[in-house]
Amino acid sequence: MTDKNSRKYAVVDLEATSGSASAMIIQVGIVIIKNDRIVETYQTDVNPHEALTEHIVALTGITDEQLAQAPDFSQVAAAIYNLIKDCVFVAHNVKFDANLLAEHLFLEGFDLRTPRVDTVELTQVFYPHFEKYSLVSLAAELQLDLSEAHTAIADALATAQLFLKLKKKIEGLPKEALEKLLPLADNLLFESRMLLDEALIKAPLLSQKEYTEVGQLILKKSLPLPKKRKLSQDFTVNLALLGLEAREKQKAFAQLVETGLSDQSPSFLEAQAGLGKTYAYLLPLLSKSSDRQLIVSVPTKVLQDQIMANEVKKIKDVFHLPCHSIKGPRNYIKLDAFAESLNHESSNRLINRYKMQILVWLLETETGDLDEIKQKQRFESYFDSLRHDGKLRKQSQYFPVDFWRQSYENAKSSQLLLTNHAYFLERVQDDKAFAEKKVLVFDEAQKLLLNLEQFSRRSLNLSQLLPLVQHWSKDSQQLIEKRLLESLSFHLDYIMEQFHQTKDGHLDLTAVNQLQQNLSELNRAELQPLKEMITGSFTEFWLSSEINQEKRQMYLNAGREDFLNFKSFLPELKKLYFISATLDISPKVSLPGLLGFTDVDFARLPKTKNSSQRIWLDRTMPIITQLSAADYAQELTGRLFQLLTLKKPILVLFTSIQSMLMVSEELEKAGILHLTQEKNGTASKVKQKFEAGDSQLLLGTGSFWEGADFVAADRMIEVITRLPFDNPEDFFVKKMNKRLKKEGKHPFYDYSLPLMILRLKQAIGRTLRRSSQRSAVLIMDSRILNKTYSPVIYHALDEEFYLSNQKFADCLAEIEDFLI
Repeated sequence: MTDKNSRKYAVVDLEATSGSASAMIIQVGIVIIKNDRIVETYQTDVNPHEALTEHIVALTGITDEQLAQAPDFSQVAAAIYNLIKDCVFVAHNVKFDANLLAEHLFLEGFDLRTPRVDTVELTQVFYPHFEKYSLVSLAAELQLDLSEAHTAIADALATAQLFLKLKKKIEGLPKEALEKLLPLADNLLFESRMLLDEALIKAPLLSQKEYTEVGQLILKKSLPLPKKRKLSQDFTVNLALLGLEAREKQKAFAQLVETGLSDQSPSFLEAQAGLGKTYAYLLPLLSKSSDRQLIVSVPTKVLQDQIMANEVKKIKDVFHLPCHSIKGPRNYIKLDAFAESLNHESSNRLINRYKMQILVWLLETETGDLDEIKQKQRFESYFDSLRHDGKLRKQSQYFPVDFWRQSYENAKSSQLLLTNHAYFLERVQDDKAFAEKKVLVFDEAQKLLLNLEQFSRRSLNLSQLLPLVQHWSKDSQQLIEKRLLESLSFHLDYIMEQFHQTKDGHLDLTAVNQLQQNLSELNRAELQPLKEMITGSFTEFWLSSEINQEKRQMYLNAGREDFLNFKSFLPELKKLYFISATLDISPKVSLPGLLGFTDVDFARLPKTKNSSQRIWLDRTMPIITQLSAADYAQELTGRLFQLLTLKKPILVLFTSIQSMLMVSEELEKAGILHLTQEKNGTASKVKQKFEAGDSQLLLGTGSFWEGADFVAADRMIEVITRLPFDNPEDFFVKKMNKRLKKEGKHPFYDYSLPLMILRLKQAIGRTLRRSSQRSAVLIMDSRILNKTYSPVIYHALDEEFYLSNQKFADCLAEIEDFLI
């Protein structure tokens, strides 16, 4: 091995007959780097003397005919060995490439013992904010040249570029930061730490202008904003300054927002998705009411992050306005907790790697929001231990730089404050001044009802609590406490067992009284959340279960029969807006009425159809109630087989987990590659795999109906297996039905049916998020055609979408033509 100054790196990529250790090499690409420059390249095909699978041919573009003309590995082994024997072996997933090549070389008499460096793990550590670390994804993020992915020399050249970017980034880190990383660097794969050792020699000293060192941590300093620029009073001018061109509907919506400022009543504004509503309300409100803080609340943290990273960032960069995004404390890292974890050496290599990742992230983050780190699913429990609890010790050395405290303070002085419905409700409950006399916008306001319901409920994870109670009962030294804990453990275990046997989650008064009796005599602080739930003002209790981190968890839920009056909950405001694509529920039931408002300004833009999306109704799908669960699964599976022949990504939405799993089993029997929510990972994880091209078929439920946008594919098929009616046994549904009956309204026609249509429209919109996309939606629930309420659904869809009502075979042919 040469010395550090003349060290050479061989960046290697192999294409092989499979991903297994026994695979045969079919292509080799090598790039030699010296003195941070590419000095030589090598490529060759290799004849494996076996036929390639269809998958490998499709993935690499390599054919059997091409390889038939190629040399055997024995003919090129010496050249490969002599080229790389005195180099550091670098690869993207070095374990596979290095082991496979070393095995092939060994069989030809060459013993490869070079050090190894893995670019996958190094990229995960030094680019902690990326969502994916495949070479294709990194090429897009870091502008690597990867014009022919999955050919060995193209992948090797892209990996070489990645390696040089990594080297440059590591060498540019402060020397003090590298010194904090090096004690953990032995946890990196193979000899990857050598890049940090080399970088330490070249690294600059800490810049006091860019960073601040506090205790064990080095943090990025926030730079002050340049002088604020005044927005124009003209919406189109402001949009032009952002480098954007106004659309006619967007201008019309902006005018509705501006007109609403002169009306003291709350403004409910409705317009279809896709017209650029966010800019259409942000720019007029920031320019016309600059004397008051503008608070924008959205339904989810995911949407909050999206708006902050896109529209708000652009406004901030151009106009230099103080803009801030705030969430609950648990979203932020607690620096004391992380510093403490650094003091405790872990035997887990991956946790130590996460510590390195966080140390690098702290050099870059301005928010301390842990959602910026995307790859934390495997050790979520470690990240949970670092989440902020909202408590601060002024004596802590990290108090002045605490991210949650800074976020709380920045929220007071920002002209634009972005938050989410859940945090807004929690905050305003305790602090009316947070929103008082300000301009407040609720985006996607139709979701407020459910947020309000969740806010007025309590939920407790019994799967976590029960083992703790059992442990306390064994360890307790006080006989009375021991017996009370044993009794509590018995009753909790009993109600969970009953739920598993009967699937009836409702807790009767006897079960609640038994829990109350046990808890009234127990004074453990850890039981306080359960005690407050059981002995509080809640009137209904029920059990539910869900799969969380691929484990089934049981929850105890508590709710109230009465609804929160949202109007009276809010403080006095300068102006209030509710904005959505769907604010009307039905002629008799409106969102303003359900929220407690009577005197409102209601305006909407006319709806138009989008030619990039069409809906097909499968008239030959059998009536669901006339089929067994197994026959229904087979009917769905048969249609999916035929849709797969169109070779387009397919999203299949289910309302039942059982149906989804049964269809998945049928697909497995047929050997069809597919992804299934929870079975193959969480919703976000399987969505990532689907959009990365791991499979062309994704089965999903739950959050896929309204919380996941599909933007990657230019052409896509969405299959809706059943109309998304609410479960009539759901606590909220029963509560709403009771209220509507009291008011003389029809729960089904005035609420459940219209709400189902709104949910259906939201689901349809998930697969058309760009102007260049085309989306074909196939609805396979015959209730849309053969029920007394069918015309209501048909008319509602026909207002906004092009519909086709056909036999399945004709649907298939029309979809194929549409997606060309």
